Amino acid sequence: MSVQTERPESGSRTTGNRLPLAVYLLAFSLFAMGSAEFLLAGVLPSIADDLDISLSSAGALISAFAIGVVIGGPPLAVLTLRWPRRTTLVTSQAVFAASVAIGLVTDDYGVLLVTRFLCGLAYAGFWAVAAVTAISLVTPDRTARASGVVVSGLSVAMVGGGPAGALLSHFTTWQGGFWAVVTLTAVGAVLTLLAVPATRSAEEPSVRRELRSMRQPQLWVVYAATLLSTAAYMISYNYLAAFLTDITGVRAVWVPGILALFGVGAFVGLSVGGRISDGRPHHALLIGAAGILAVSVLLAVLARHALAVVPLVLLLGVAGFVLNPAIYGRVFTVASQAPTLAGSTAVSMFQLGISLVPVLAGVALDAGAGLTSIPWLGAGLALLTVPAVLVERAMARNRARAPLPGEN
Repeated sequence: MSVQTERPESGSRTTGNRLPLAVYLLAFSLFAMGSAEFLLAGVLPSIADDLDISLSSAGALISAFAIGVVIGGPPLAVLTLRWPRRTTLVTSQAVFAASVAIGLVTDDYGVLLVTRFLCGLAYAGFWAVAAVTAISLVTPDRTARASGVVVSGLSVAMVGGGPAGALLSHFTTWQGGFWAVVTLTAVGAVLTLLAVPATRSAEEPSVRRELRSMRQPQLWVVYAATLLSTAAYMISYNYLAAFLTDITGVRAVWVPGILALFGVGAFVGLSVGGRISDGRPHHALLIGAAGILAVSVLLAVLARHALAVVPLVLLLGVAGFVLNPAIYGRVFTVASQAPTLAGSTAVSMFQLGISLVPVLAGVALDAGAGLTSIPWLGAGLALLTVPAVLVERAMARNRARAPLPGEN
C-alpha cells in the first residue's frame, strides 16, 4: 500500500530512475537547519563564558532544542494540517531562521533558551512535512529512496555542517557559525518557494483521520523500532571521541577524521537502504539492526585495536542509516491515509532515541562500567530492535491477508 497524500501539479512527478530536484533541495534545507543542532555542542564553553553562565546551564540549550522536537512536532503537524505543504515548509524555515537570529542578538539566557525551543519546533515541523512532500513527488516505488535522500541532509549536517560551523565560530565568535546557519536556511526557504512544486491534497485533510491513524498498534511497533535503533547506533557515536582516545589509544588529532568515516558510512547506508526499502523494507530493517549489533559487539571486543576500530566506525554508519529509509517507508505505509501526524511523530521518536543516549550512558558510566560498556549498550538496544521488526512484519502480513470489507 503506498502513501499518496498529495497530488503534484501536472508534470512534476518523476517517473524514471532520477529523483526530482525538489527532493535534493529539501535535503539541503534539512542540512542547513540540522547543522544548528550539531554545532551547539562545539561552542558551549564559549556561550557559557559570553553569557557568564555555567557549562551545565549552557548545556540546557541542547535539551531545549530536543524538547521542542520531541513534544512540539506532532501538535504543530495538526495545527498546520490544512495549510499547503509548501507554505508549511517555508513558514517553518522562516520561524527557524528568525529564532536563531533573535538568539544571536540577545545576551539574555532566558530568551536564548526560548529561541532554542522554538527552533526545535520549527525543525520538527519542517522535517516531517519535507518527508511527506518528497514522497508525494515520486512514484510509489521510489518513496523510501526519496525519504532517504531527505534524511541524508541530516547526516551531512552531523559530519559536515556542525564541525564546519564550529570551526567558523572558532575563528570569529560563537555566533559566527549560527549566522551561517541563518543564511543557509534563508537560501533554502527561497529555493523551496521557487523550486518545490505546488501540490494539492488528494483528499480533504482531516484531523480526526490523522488522530485515528495514530491508534494503530502496528504504527507504535514501528516507532519502538525507530527509538531503539536510533539509540543503538547513536550511543556509540556520541561517545566515540572519548572511546577512541581513552580506550583505543588514538591521538586526538585523528579523531575528527575517524568520526567523518561515520558520515561516509551513513551516506552509503542511506543509498543502499533507500534502494532496498522500497521493495523489501523489513530486510533493510533486519540487516541494519543485525549490523549495528555485530559492529557494536566488535567495537567492545576489539576496543584496543585501532586497525579494527577505525573501519568499524565506517560500518556503524552504514548499518545505522540503512534503517532510516525503511522506517519512514513503514510509517508512511501503515499510516498511508493520514501520514502528516504519523511522520512528525516519527521525527520525535528519532530525537527521543538520541535524547535517551546520555541517560543510558550516564547510568552505566556512573556505575563504574567504563567506556567499553557503551558499545555493549548499543548491542543490547540493537538486539531489542530485532523482535520489534519481526512483530511489525508479522502484523503487516496479517494485515495483507485480512479480507477487505464486504468480502467473505
